[in-house]
Amino acid sequence: MEASAVLCVLGVAAILGLYIWRISNWLWFKPKKIEKFLRDEGLKGSSYTFVFGDLKEMVQMRRDAKSKPMNLTHDIAPRVLPFIHKSISTYGKSCFTWMGTKPLVHISEPTMIREILANYYQFQKPRGGNPLTKLLAKGLIDAEADQWIKHRKIINPAFHVEKLKHMVPAFYVSCSEMIDKWGKLVTIESSGEVDVWPHLQTFTSDVISRTAFGSSFEEGRKIFEFQREQAELIIKAAQSVYIPGSRFLPTKDNKRMKEIEREVKASIKRIIDKRVVAMKAGETINDDLLGQETTGNMLVWTMILLGQHTDWQTRAREEVLHVFGDKRPDIDGLSHLKVINMIFNEVLRLYPPAVMLRRLIHEDTKLGKLTLPAGTLIQVNTLFMHHDKDMWGEDVNEFKPERFSEGVSKVTKGHAMYLPFGGGPRICIGQNFAMLEAKMALAMILQGFSFELSPSYSHAPHTIITLQPQFGAYLTLHKL
Repeated sequence: MEASAVLCVLGVAAILGLYIWRISNWLWFKPKKIEKFLRDEGLKGSSYTFVFGDLKEMVQMRRDAKSKPMNLTHDIAPRVLPFIHKSISTYGKSCFTWMGTKPLVHISEPTMIREILANYYQFQKPRGGNPLTKLLAKGLIDAEADQWIKHRKIINPAFHVEKLKHMVPAFYVSCSEMIDKWGKLVTIESSGEVDVWPHLQTFTSDVISRTAFGSSFEEGRKIFEFQREQAELIIKAAQSVYIPGSRFLPTKDNKRMKEIEREVKASIKRIIDKRVVAMKAGETINDDLLGQETTGNMLVWTMILLGQHTDWQTRAREEVLHVFGDKRPDIDGLSHLKVINMIFNEVLRLYPPAVMLRRLIHEDTKLGKLTLPAGTLIQVNTLFMHHDKDMWGEDVNEFKPERFSEGVSKVTKGHAMYLPFGGGPRICIGQNFAMLEAKMALAMILQGFSFELSPSYSHAPHTIITLQPQFGAYLTLHKL
């Protein structure tokens, strides 16, 4: 009996010892081993800190940066990504930091970036981490490997040029509604201050609601409102170390995220049920599209920049009036707006919707001259690359659309240094949709208004998934 008890105790101790070793390895020994490996590869970076890595400092620096606006300059990286800015300034453009227990290697070499973007089997979207993020990022953007190829083939026809032509009326209707609202907000002297940011968000949501959900337009609008709230909650969750099982705790944020997920699923089910009935009745729904919006970000920064650089606003308006006069913009005319193309390209360089691209490697991988261990996160800092003096010149932080006068490929010389919509096979499938929608909106705005930055405007770029103006976009509008 005593011998059995001893064996039992020894067995429990062995199991306990095994678990202690595994936890210790996960939280300390493995990260420290990887840190040494990365330093031996010639990379510099921060020292691993138990459990949190650099998360605490990252969150605190971000909180401090967001506590007040910045000067009106396009050198925005120190405010938008303060910790990464500090790390790159300290350790160099290619370095490593820590996302909890995982190393995060920052890659800046264009040839390496091209390799990362081209090999989507080898360099995949991060898995694991906080499972709550999956409440938002489901679909094509989150699919991988064979699943991604299958989904892309299904969705691709919806973004064909012929399909996009049929969406122009939806763009026009949504933009007309927004411009009518602005007209009512300005004073009797035909000018007034308007925060255009919420209006542009509503406009882009309405466009997708109309093109994606057809007669279920109001239901679609509701879904996008839920998704915006979900994005803020998920960003908050992603900035902390995830403790396995904590998503099941009945916290206020957890309950709200799950409530939103239920509401969105119920709304989509109602739309699908409605469409099934319509199809059985013989109604056609061939021109519907389910998509994701980034256009609002591009438009708001374009209006802010044109409100600051009114000479370019005048040039853009002259082009629009030359092509359309006061008539309704059409798809053929929109393709001839060269000045507006240049402006959008420069806006997307200075204020890219996605400020970074992150990937995860699942096995030891050779990247350029580096060998990276399995489990390493890789980050391409799009914002920093777009503001790199070595790539763009000393005037990198100046608004100069003329740098794109001969197109993107001419200025980049074929290098992977300009990635507003990502790159490689996984380049944003909605790129043409976003550009067409933005051209239509900007053309109509320029036909109806001139504008400049209001004294109330506070320059404060920050990210909630995409790059946004934290304190709105207050402009003084003048009716034309």
